Amino acid sequence: MSLTKSERAIIMSIWDKIGMQAEAIGTETLDRLFSSFPQTKTYFPHFDLHPGSPQLRTHGSKVVAAVGDAVKNIDNIASALTKLSELHAYILRVDPVNFKLLSHCLLVTLAARFPSDFTAEVHAAWDKFMSILSSILTEKYR
Repeated sequence: MSLTKSERAIIMSIWDKIGMQAEAIGTETLDRLFSSFPQTKTYFPHFDLHPGSPQLRTHGSKVVAAVGDAVKNIDNIASALTKLSELHAYILRVDPVNFKLLSHCLLVTLAARFPSDFTAEVHAAWDKFMSILSSILTEKYR
């Protein structure tokens, strides 16, 4: 699966807005993830998982920064995310389904934060982009 030129342009244009609110979007995404899919909390036993906690804000920023790295390296996402993929597969041993759940929560957060920008076309492009990211992050499991 690869992105079309149009999809790449859509992702990059929305990224400019996301990047300016990275911590808030990341925190909200994780709040959604842990509320909607409580089983994902098992990977964070040392975190204060209350909405908006310092640990959630810090990790949310890291999550959105990783998405930003993928956007900035949109022509070679796999290379940009190699270390992250290895960390989650070999050290943290995160259940691969969690990447799909996180992607879903990020899309919902984007739709809620940018309702006028989050058209069906934007949704489709970001969904495809996040599917590619999830696939890359889980390829070390195979």
